[in-house]
Amino acid sequence: MNNFDERIRSSRKKLADAEAIVIGAGAGLSAAAGLDYSGSGFRKEFADYIARYDFSDLYTSSFYDFPTEEQRWARWARHIDYARFRPDAFPLYRELFDLVKDKRYFVITTNVDAQFRKAGFDPDKIFEVQGDYGLMQCAIGCHPKVYSDKKAVEAIVRHSHDLTVDPEYVPVCPVCGGNMDVHVRKNQYFVQDEEWSKAAGRYEDFMARYADHGVVVLLELGIGFNTPAIIRYPFEQVTYRNPDATLIRLNAEYPAGPQETASRTIAFTENMEVVINDLNKKL
Repeated sequence: MNNFDERIRSSRKKLADAEAIVIGAGAGLSAAAGLDYSGSGFRKEFADYIARYDFSDLYTSSFYDFPTEEQRWARWARHIDYARFRPDAFPLYRELFDLVKDKRYFVITTNVDAQFRKAGFDPDKIFEVQGDYGLMQCAIGCHPKVYSDKKAVEAIVRHSHDLTVDPEYVPVCPVCGGNMDVHVRKNQYFVQDEEWSKAAGRYEDFMARYADHGVVVLLELGIGFNTPAIIRYPFEQVTYRNPDATLIRLNAEYPAGPQETASRTIAFTENMEVVINDLNKKL
């Protein structure tokens, strides 16, 4: 189907008839929604870091090896405030919620900005597999617990100076006394605490019930090839195994999938806001 209106009509019908909808979301969704990782918003917010360190975007700058914890947390606090605490729910996420709120749905996302929860999605139907900017953990995972970092971030942002902060504002592990880190999967120390495990179990139960046996729509949004084994490849496998599954893929750069699932894949490279808005219109 090459015609946009035809793809929209077909997708609306599939969504309306679905017994279950699984949303898989990656960085492309938040980028389309308005979270600016490399454009004018980033350049304005991080102008001093760009001038000193020549940072090109928010994502790659998070891997910079700062020599002190004070410098590292000064940058992370601004990052977290900018991407996690300051924004309200973006309109695109609210539109997405309107699309599925009356259906049986589940969300799996590699995003760590909590936009799904802000937009009204049921927290018990969300699996944030890569963590949450709003949480922190022991940097070496000495114990399986995570903590809110909101107060620490607010204090660091408020007291930062010359791209650093005084040691008294840097969080330390309450168990081992060592460094703390943002709760984002980036190394072997990522903590999969009890709540993470419960969310993983709920997602697995949902998939076991509907993915291989029911009329299911897999709505894939902005998933590239950074971590394709988490969402992209499993969604393609479900589409291959289940003749009643439909993969609706919104991806401007990587719309194509396996030839074996092409007949049950509807791909959109068009603007994501336009597509979601059109899908929300009644049949």
